[in-house]
Amino acid sequence: MKRSSGVLLHISSLPSDYGIGTLGKEAYNFVDTLKKAGQSYWQILPIGPTSFGDSPYTSFSAFAGNPYFIDFDLLAKDKLLKKKEYQSIKWFKKEDEVDYGTLYEKRFDVLRIAVNNFVDNKEYIKFVRENDWLNDYALFMSIKNFFNGCDWLNWPDEYRLAKENTIKKFKRKNKSEIRFWTVIQYFFYKQFKNLKAYANNAGIKIFGDCPIYVAMDSCDVWSNPDLFKINKNKIPTEVAAVPPDYFSNEGQLWGNPIYDWKKHKKDNYSWWINRLNNLSKFYDAIRIDHFIGLDTYYSVDYGSINAVNGNHHKGPGMDFINAINQNVKNVEIIAENLGALTKSMRRLLDSSGYPGMRVFRFGFNGERDNEHLPHTYHKNTVAYITSHDTETCMGWINNSDFIERNYINDYFRISDYNEFNWIAIERLEKCRANLCIVQAQDLLGIGEKGRMNAPATLGGRNWKWRLTKKELNTKIIRKLKKLTEEGKRV
Repeated sequence: MKRSSGVLLHISSLPSDYGIGTLGKEAYNFVDTLKKAGQSYWQILPIGPTSFGDSPYTSFSAFAGNPYFIDFDLLAKDKLLKKKEYQSIKWFKKEDEVDYGTLYEKRFDVLRIAVNNFVDNKEYIKFVRENDWLNDYALFMSIKNFFNGCDWLNWPDEYRLAKENTIKKFKRKNKSEIRFWTVIQYFFYKQFKNLKAYANNAGIKIFGDCPIYVAMDSCDVWSNPDLFKINKNKIPTEVAAVPPDYFSNEGQLWGNPIYDWKKHKKDNYSWWINRLNNLSKFYDAIRIDHFIGLDTYYSVDYGSINAVNGNHHKGPGMDFINAINQNVKNVEIIAENLGALTKSMRRLLDSSGYPGMRVFRFGFNGERDNEHLPHTYHKNTVAYITSHDTETCMGWINNSDFIERNYINDYFRISDYNEFNWIAIERLEKCRANLCIVQAQDLLGIGEKGRMNAPATLGGRNWKWRLTKKELNTKIIRKLKKLTEEGKRV
């Protein structure tokens, strides 16, 4: 990685008149903003279709795109919608907050109109032919819709176990529904492809996220049960978790199915290679979330109520990394290595050569040798002030205790916190890390209201924050560019 910088803003957080950020006009405007500010990367969170809880880390598919991000105005431009068909709907209650309930109830009705107006073309036929995951996904979503969104573990056995005669009969009777889920993926892919081309032409790389685990209620597990620790009756035996840590005394019960890494190894990790190569169509850089799980992962028995009583297991390690390096090309890989790091995990990261992460927010616990303190960073690092899982910069300083505040005073040599976000951004831009990323919320200097997610919690304001139009004004853009230039990152 060259010395550079970027901004973290998920697609859902873009301004929009239709309830959530999309791949339309405001996404292009944001690319223009990044270019004006001298940035090189736009970091986003996972782009898969979200399920219960609306977390981008819980998706119905590791390959599909989120239908919520499909832009209606672009569909109207393609003569698939009339503006009156979607502009008359009240899409949100608050401009700075995603209303997922309204999206769930009304967005697919509009998309069905567009799909009904769509006529198969050569590009669409090629898309279907080149994406072998698509048929299983469209079938899975059609069955899920048939059972009113029910988790596949609770489907009738003939569907849950994918009995051949049942599936054949369902496909025959539900061709138009299966086509619907196929076509909206084409809409997503086409719009994202065009946005990425525009960003790349402007000198902006798309930096995306790959959750290490897939959701239990996903097409990936239902159609590939042999790749996971699931018994012959398609019941999980153990699920993913994080032991008690900084975020939670009871740990985090993620509930994701555990990979059967021995089976993955037998075919040289082909499912994973396909997954990463699929993501490389959207991303110029991929962050592998929870990279520590490739060295050692933690699981609890299926049905556990928390993550306290679990077991550590050895992950696929360097054998898996080698397979990635040999088979996934033209994309930068970054390791999310936050958390309690063991010696073996550090060795794996060093051997991989991938950049790891550092976050200011975790540096000020009083330990002078804390590796998250900005002066300790080495070049092969992606550095942050805060992340989507922490408070914003101003939320952090406003909620800091007496001991932490004194340390911050000492370290930054300040006593006034009115623009602490800019003091932190300046230090970030001038650190040694090759790449530094600033959350959009920290550019705005907003507090706890702008927090994207509080780990180990469900609902509330999680995943809802949105940028409003013109918040990233000329003054902020100029200030960011100046600090980026001073940090020699333009």
